[in-house]
Amino acid sequence: MNSYETMFIVNPNLTEEENDAEIARIQAVIEEAGEVGSVDKWGKKKLAYPIMKFEEGYFNIIDFKAETKILAELDHVFKVTENILRGIYVRKED
Repeated sequence: MNSYETMFIVNPNLTEEENDAEIARIQAVIEEAGEVGSVDKWGKKKLAYPIMKFEEGYFNIIDFKAETKILAELDHVFKVTENILRGIYVRKED
């Protein structure tokens, strides 16, 4: 298994509980083929540029270990989930 880190930005109009639900959704996808290391909620921050007319968003980071096949599913979830403005994942060096 490889080590990865994902960062995703959630709609700022959601409540803290709804943000936690989005984090839980991403964790569930990761846990299908890997293991979650740490979850870091940065809270609501100003964006560098507007995304979908939003100027703020909830920033969340998850460290995890998984097989490469999970990345396609994670990318799909980022694209189809309305409340996620942006999502990215990167492989970490061991």
